[in-house]
Amino acid sequence: MRIAYVFLGAFLAIAQSAYAEVASPPVLAPLKRQAQAAELSAQFLSRYSYKPVPLDDALSARIMDGFIKSLDPDRMLFLQADIDRFMSDRNEIDDAIERKDLKIPFAIFNAYEQRVVDRMNYARSLLKQGFDFSTQENYSVLRDKAPWSQSEAESNELWRKRVKSDWLRLKLGGKTDAAIRETLDKRYENTLERAYKFKSDDVFQSFMDAYSTSIDPHTDYFGAAASADFNVSMKLSLFGIGAVLQERDDYTTIRELVPGGPAQLSGKLAVGDRITGVGQGKDGAIKEVVGTRLDEVVQMIRGKKGSVVRLDILPADAGADGTHRVISLVRDKISLDKQAARKTVLSVKAGDATRKIGIITLPVFYEDFEAKGKGDKDYKSASRDVAKLLDELKQEKVDSVLIDLRNNGGGSLDEAIDLTGLFIGNGPVVQQRRSDGKIEVKSAEFAAPVWTGPMGVLINRGSASASEIFAAAIQDYGRGVIVGEPSFGKGTVQTVIDLDQIVRNSKPEFGELKVTIAQFFRVNGGTTQLRGVTPDIGLPGLSDPTVFGETSYDNALPWAEIKPANYTPADTVTTLLPTLQSRHDARVGSDPDFQRLLKDIADLKAQREKGVISLNEAERRKEATAREKRFKDRAEAGDGEDLGDDGLEAGERSLSADIAIENARKNAKDVLLDETAAILADEVDLQEGMLKAATKQTGKTDGK
Repeated sequence: MRIAYVFLGAFLAIAQSAYAEVASPPVLAPLKRQAQAAELSAQFLSRYSYKPVPLDDALSARIMDGFIKSLDPDRMLFLQADIDRFMSDRNEIDDAIERKDLKIPFAIFNAYEQRVVDRMNYARSLLKQGFDFSTQENYSVLRDKAPWSQSEAESNELWRKRVKSDWLRLKLGGKTDAAIRETLDKRYENTLERAYKFKSDDVFQSFMDAYSTSIDPHTDYFGAAASADFNVSMKLSLFGIGAVLQERDDYTTIRELVPGGPAQLSGKLAVGDRITGVGQGKDGAIKEVVGTRLDEVVQMIRGKKGSVVRLDILPADAGADGTHRVISLVRDKISLDKQAARKTVLSVKAGDATRKIGIITLPVFYEDFEAKGKGDKDYKSASRDVAKLLDELKQEKVDSVLIDLRNNGGGSLDEAIDLTGLFIGNGPVVQQRRSDGKIEVKSAEFAAPVWTGPMGVLINRGSASASEIFAAAIQDYGRGVIVGEPSFGKGTVQTVIDLDQIVRNSKPEFGELKVTIAQFFRVNGGTTQLRGVTPDIGLPGLSDPTVFGETSYDNALPWAEIKPANYTPADTVTTLLPTLQSRHDARVGSDPDFQRLLKDIADLKAQREKGVISLNEAERRKEATAREKRFKDRAEAGDGEDLGDDGLEAGERSLSADIAIENARKNAKDVLLDETAAILADEVDLQEGMLKAATKQTGKTDGK
């Protein structure tokens, strides 16, 4: 998964506007190593990708378009004059990369920074006046295909509506005018300050993101920071103090303490404490970090196991001039258990019986490649963890197992194969076709499955790659019922190439490429590419397939088909599907929670299609009243509490309020999970009925 900065979205004219009340942001310039890395990446991508794309004028144009879109996705910042100027170099990026010249993207980014400064200053100036919410006007929230502003006056009008919309949301949330001014001024000021914190590596990462995804949607470039984060996501571990950090009002703030980590065990840190300085070792000077970017503070706090880090702490309950304290912590290995496989058990009524459904939630297919390569017998692995959970569920005597892969974007291919093996034992799982056309069948090699009972898989649009390999194999074997939305549709395989190793560079300078090297196919011969996995029983979803999923990419590989592998499917689940579907339809038709969810989805879809929101207070209050009634009905029915919309963004509430909202969302009733568990309970009920009927028939035959 790409680690990227979120940019606000649109460029400003280079000329200083009347609203530029502060100094221009620093002018960023490319570094020699970045130009070398771009040229080296071009050599590799143009020759060794699954579908090699030459670095020519056509690709140059795609890179330019992608880079501008990444900076200005909603076309809120740039003027048409900016775009016209950038487009004069649209076909020159290929030649510039070959010359190791990155002036073009850096010039665009510097213009972007200035536009952010200009627009944020203008937005803040609007707060000095009020707004008339009795007029009839709308604000467009879908601007990805809108024209750029033709003039600064047109841009000013666009931003007037943007600020008015932000103000109205807060007003509807019950805030006073004074509180609204303070909140929005701080919001825009924070955006403004971020423009002064960008560094050369940020520009290069963004440009290389545009380049790599112009090859295909899943080719990526990882600079040093992105590479480190990717490795952490696969290992589910790092060396540090065990604290989840968040930037709040220029302070690096403790949001959560990881159980068993050095920070929690020390008893010296609490949620809400602010880190104002970081020192290395027992005697190293403490460097002030107030106002420093969060990712930079994190890198200062991470380090080798057993090393000492010293933190200057401003306690949570202390004012800005409060008394600080300095603490020392010894770094240790921190396991990121929130991303690890976890289990729960639901009791579900099916027919005359109550069934126990064991649910295993798997957020990612993780595998510690480094530890595995070193021969560590206890290396971290998704399939190993799931195997342990299955053993525990056996002890709890569950009737069926559900693997919840919602929003699991993939990970290790080997882990997807091994996870399948836990349910099928031995047999082909996926077919892989390389760029030279050769096909390799990859199989699970378990002497016997760990779980032989009924099972199912829950997927949604966010289930991709390794999740689709597993779900497709379970479906093709007829091993379990697949429930949910059609999945993402990513049917390609990537590998990570260390560019420094390629050129035998002794120190890490050039970063890594995640390159598409193959396409995978189901054992039935089809591919999940583009179409994804179609569930046996469909559930509604909130995602918009036009903007999320493989079909949203204009350079995605097409669907294809090859010969099936040699495998033996069962027809048990296929036989049960008509009855499972009819029971599901009858149940959700009379389930008020499910019907409320359908109404929410319909409202969201209607709002998407509308594309605009009213800036008239009376109209918005009418909409809010109807929404609040639904929330109230839901709360009275025991389906979570009314979270409403207070108009605030993350970090603008108190930390305790943010955490309370997060916990409320986690604890809200999961309607789709409950229904999937009911489907699996029906599956158990029907399979037992079939078994009893078969046993009875056998008894009669034997009796004759």
